[in-house]
Amino acid sequence: MRWDQLGQSDNIEDRRSQDYADAGAGPSFGGGGGLGLGTIVILGVLAYAFGINPALLIGGAEVLSNMRGGGQVAQQRLDRPTRQAPTGAPADRQGQFISAVLAGNERVWSQILPEQKGIRFDPARLVLFNGVTGSACGRAQSAMGPFYCPVDRKIYLDTSFFRDMDRRFGGGGDFAYAYVISHEMGHHIENLLGILPKVQRAQQMASSRSESNNLSVRVELMADCLSGVWAAHADQNWKILEKGDIEKAINTAQAIGDDRLQRSAQGYAVPDSFTHGSSAQRVEWFQRGLQTGKIDACNTFTAQR
Repeated sequence: MRWDQLGQSDNIEDRRSQDYADAGAGPSFGGGGGLGLGTIVILGVLAYAFGINPALLIGGAEVLSNMRGGGQVAQQRLDRPTRQAPTGAPADRQGQFISAVLAGNERVWSQILPEQKGIRFDPARLVLFNGVTGSACGRAQSAMGPFYCPVDRKIYLDTSFFRDMDRRFGGGGDFAYAYVISHEMGHHIENLLGILPKVQRAQQMASSRSESNNLSVRVELMADCLSGVWAAHADQNWKILEKGDIEKAINTAQAIGDDRLQRSAQGYAVPDSFTHGSSAQRVEWFQRGLQTGKIDACNTFTAQR
């Protein structure tokens, strides 16, 4: 992937070198609308209150549950930084790459969101951290994978996730990493479009966990599609794609499908428990965005499951 022409974004908060108070304290959940534990067991059980699969998923479904009660997480202790985190483009190569991908997203969405939907693009800040940090949606931990918090409109990313992509998912490479970041930006676009609040309300009214999970899947697949929309326009404008880049992104999408992760963990898949979509679905919607470059092509809520 050629990312040197994308520029650099200043909308980065770099907490990687910070010390955090209460870093060892575990989260405490309350309120939550009577949610029980999820049915997926991958590397241990994660509280259903966050609505996500355990470790190493691209985040997103979790943000919907964290919006309950007006965006407050009951009884949640947040980590507090001992000093102000630096902002702006980091000096290290990995930080500069992330800053460039963020800048590329900002440039594309600043253009096409007004053109295609008549909505002004407000940028999201990206928070880099190591291990654990606080967010307005609760504690951010590396095992959760990257995620977008609609309450503070920030993307949270522990860059160790990229190492895990290489080692565990076989989905490494610059464009695969860009797909991860752009997927989270896709959730921000969903928020700007008013989709996340509507889905959160629908989840509160859902008659079953399966129905609620289906809504989460549609949110995730739309973010996959929007990441493809970004890639289509970024390549059209700056020729960022190189040979093999699309294949790497597809490999990543396949590796993090709910069906593949569940079969790897427990030998079988339970479709009603999916929160992110199957491997085939994730690839299909990413490619749809990439091929059309249209936001309206990403309407997963009118598509058949």
